[in-house]
Amino acid sequence: MGSDSDAGGFSLRGDFRENRPMFTLGYHDSKRETPLSELHFFKSRVFKVVSEHLATLKANGEKATSEATASRADPILPPLTPEDTGMFPSQAVNTYVAYTSPWIDLCSKDPVIANISRQVLNLEINYASWCGVKSIIITGPCRDASKDGGSQGIAQYSRAVQEALTIAPAITILIHIPMYREPLAGSQAETLSSLNAEATNATESEIDIFTTWDSWHQIRSVCRYNPRLLVALKMPRVVPEKDLQNRWFSEPLHYLTFGPEVFQNNKLGYPSLTKKHQDMIFAYMRLKNAPWILLCDVGPDVSHIAEDGKDEKSVMTAADFPSLEEAHKPAFRVSTESNGHCEYLRWLETQQPPFSALETPILTNFQDWLQSPLQPLSDNLESATYEVFENDAIKYDQYELAIAEALKDWSELKLPTSKPGVVVMAVAGSGRGPIVTKAIQAAQSTGVEVEVWAVEKNPNAYVYLLRQNALKWGGKVKVVKTDMRAWKGPLLSDSPETGPVYGKVDILISELLGSFGDNELSPECLDGIQHVLAKPHGISIPQSYTAHLSPISTPKLYTDISSRAQTDPTAYDTPWVVSLYQLDFVAQRVPGHPRFQEAWEFSHPIPDSTLEAITARRSGGVVGGTGGSMAGAAGANDHNSRFCYLTFVARTRGVTHGLAGYFESTLYEQKSGPNKGRKTELSIHPERIGEKSKDMVSWFPIFFPLKTPLYFPADTELEVSMWRQTDDTKVWYEWLVEAWTWVGPSARVKVGSSDLCSSRKLACLM
Repeated sequence: MGSDSDAGGFSLRGDFRENRPMFTLGYHDSKRETPLSELHFFKSRVFKVVSEHLATLKANGEKATSEATASRADPILPPLTPEDTGMFPSQAVNTYVAYTSPWIDLCSKDPVIANISRQVLNLEINYASWCGVKSIIITGPCRDASKDGGSQGIAQYSRAVQEALTIAPAITILIHIPMYREPLAGSQAETLSSLNAEATNATESEIDIFTTWDSWHQIRSVCRYNPRLLVALKMPRVVPEKDLQNRWFSEPLHYLTFGPEVFQNNKLGYPSLTKKHQDMIFAYMRLKNAPWILLCDVGPDVSHIAEDGKDEKSVMTAADFPSLEEAHKPAFRVSTESNGHCEYLRWLETQQPPFSALETPILTNFQDWLQSPLQPLSDNLESATYEVFENDAIKYDQYELAIAEALKDWSELKLPTSKPGVVVMAVAGSGRGPIVTKAIQAAQSTGVEVEVWAVEKNPNAYVYLLRQNALKWGGKVKVVKTDMRAWKGPLLSDSPETGPVYGKVDILISELLGSFGDNELSPECLDGIQHVLAKPHGISIPQSYTAHLSPISTPKLYTDISSRAQTDPTAYDTPWVVSLYQLDFVAQRVPGHPRFQEAWEFSHPIPDSTLEAITARRSGGVVGGTGGSMAGAAGANDHNSRFCYLTFVARTRGVTHGLAGYFESTLYEQKSGPNKGRKTELSIHPERIGEKSKDMVSWFPIFFPLKTPLYFPADTELEVSMWRQTDDTKVWYEWLVEAWTWVGPSARVKVGSSDLCSSRKLACLM
């Protein structure tokens, strides 16, 4: 059993002045049986045991590949000896990355070889765990489930890995697997299966680039998405299509491994990688937990290091040590001769695109981090939460632009105002007041006289608004503490004789949008305050918003949710707010079926007839006794329920773990001037955010998980059903994903379906 040491084989690039991802490099020599020696005792001993047992079976007239159901007595390997491994407990062992014997064949069709291979694996895993090793790499399966009847072998392999995870509960296991099966070049490595010609693999004549991913998916599914099971991905000589690159991008990558065949010599004879390889590496290095780079069989020459670990070369002199200036520079240093591959990767690290404005350490830390959605209607937010929102200049610039355009239209169209000489504006749900500030600035830039009201229910934020009004707004803002739905409008007068008299609002502004548009109950809140909006010219900002969906593969999130589900029974039913990054959009862009599809839309203000129906239902029903909703309530909020049925097309086979949700909003559409019809918008739609609100970070997407991952074959139609449900006191979502495939010109069959998921237990309270 060999090992690679972090202490001697890895180098962390520690210069944080470079605003680029850092490479972490390591070496692996696949031909080394034990650390830095040529001992072959364990391998030869196991080969001898297997050879003798197969010979005995043959002499007795039994087939070497005996049936799995037949009675047999396979040999049992004795424990390891000091001659079998050079690794022993020490303080440095927990820095090692061990590599199990690459000559075993866990997925052999021969049950004897598969059994002996599993014994070898268990011996090595158990011993490495006892020594204190934290990470172990296992050679990936040599055949795939989806090719030439390999499912038996992958089942054997998966079960062996699952057992290894149980044997060593503190060890991380990495499966070293190629990105896809390339045609074999040269002779194959010797394995236990070489002892049985009948059990060897047939030569592949056709390349299916998704077979190795299929095998990995089966392995991790059998292991129930164990968070200690990761991928060491072997880079290919020829870079595959983007669909496969994106698929592996979503998986738990810990190593990218490069063999000598991946490199090609440049014009000067030095090793280099193609532009496609470089782009793929650069993309993978953008992950929050960027994979390490492992050079396989292209590392420095270690033949001069003796079995006792001592370097037989001449004693080091002062020239072997860097100067202070050199030591300060970021550099990958090795204790042996200069290695061209390392030098090239050191140069490649500097060629990566610098981090963008949205790749700050804070935002990067939010990658794929699950957050429960906010409920600002029922909860009072903390000041720190407001502060995070206020750091997004793009969002508030868009609001200021929308307010300014609305004021221009009001002035140019000479619309009547609710109060003589001024346009009355109200910011509903003012928080700490950033949009109030923008409203004042918009009025100043357009020269329109305004009266501004700030309505906020949070008693703590109300105190801050009063302070802002005194110190920043010069007392120009009228601050009201109340739930916006209970606000009766601007107070015009109040006398003992007539009582209070309330006016109307010309422009009603709110920032109640959530990651899915309506998930923070913007429709319900704006319905409740609409009675203060002037008719017929009153303007709502935002005017409308739409929700959008796309099925995604995100193993990391599914693993995290599965871990939470052990203590939280609602984990799978929670629509999580998350900065989605390490994912694969499993649907392709197909005419008539885009990758991101609109689920529904809300517009404001709603028609008067709808308001009248709401009032009638709240008062006990409508004429004819037809009041009441399906939920048994009055049905006053049924107009805000929604349903969608969307069809997505998956060209390649894959798995979906849930639905990614996004929103877009039209804050205001101009009604006059040369730019009539132009919209001021907000968007987190992945394909349109750059066009509508580039670099906006106020909202992360929403993720609707599935309780069980849904696997589907190639050319599948994924049909998504989603409901926005309400019972007049709360709002929740329900979602269902079905996989259909065509079996004829006019016939389809269902090949899979998720459970009906529901967030009712976590509903947003009205």
